[in-house]
Amino acid sequence: MFQKSHFLAALVGLSVALAAVQPASANDRYQSRPPVIVSPDLSAPWVMQLGGAQRPVVYAPRAAQPPMRTYQRQVQRRAPQATLVQPATARPNKPVRSQIDPVFLPQMVAYDSPHKPGTIIIDTNNRFLYLVTGHGQARRYGVGVGKPGFEWAGKHKITAKREWPDWVPPKEMISREAAKGHYLPARMEGGPENPLGARAMYLGSTLYRIHGTNAPWTIGSGVSSGCIRMRNEDVVDLYERVNVGTSVIVL
Repeated sequence: MFQKSHFLAALVGLSVALAAVQPASANDRYQSRPPVIVSPDLSAPWVMQLGGAQRPVVYAPRAAQPPMRTYQRQVQRRAPQATLVQPATARPNKPVRSQIDPVFLPQMVAYDSPHKPGTIIIDTNNRFLYLVTGHGQARRYGVGVGKPGFEWAGKHKITAKREWPDWVPPKEMISREAAKGHYLPARMEGGPENPLGARAMYLGSTLYRIHGTNAPWTIGSGVSSGCIRMRNEDVVDLYERVNVGTSVIVL
């Protein structure tokens, strides 16, 4: 009986000793355990299962990233290109003939006429004015004549000569052009823009004249209201060759 009691006491003492030693041994066992390395993504399900672990959590070091290269956008600057600026009146209101038909340029021609030298004869059908010089010859110029409905024929004398004359359109012409939407001035001073051009030779007591023009491309055409028009250089040449009193025959 004594031996049994002694054995039980020894057994209890050993248990107490082991219980006292076990925690220390357990703690010593895990003191050198490496820390848990987890992903930076703390939302991963398996990380959340760690619960309230007391061990420190150390994130896995990220691999060294190469330095970011910055690219600067290269903007190619083009030299400004010259812009052609068209004038406001790039297209003329009237057709411009760059060169008059040579047949209408002044020239000496054979011309048999019973009229004495110095007489002016105007062939409206062929658009020519002849200044008779005698000996079967004449000096010929190209002219513009009356448009359809404004042709006329007759014989007059030059009653006046004017250099760079003013233009006073007849009332009938002003009314006629207004009906077409063209409004003429009551009076226009002489000059390069004046329809009468550089010179004018008035025929009798009529409103008709031999005169220059600001529209030389119309020479050789029927475009006037009855006047005989010439290029400015041609009317100046004729103006110097004739005098007041010269006979003019319009055919």
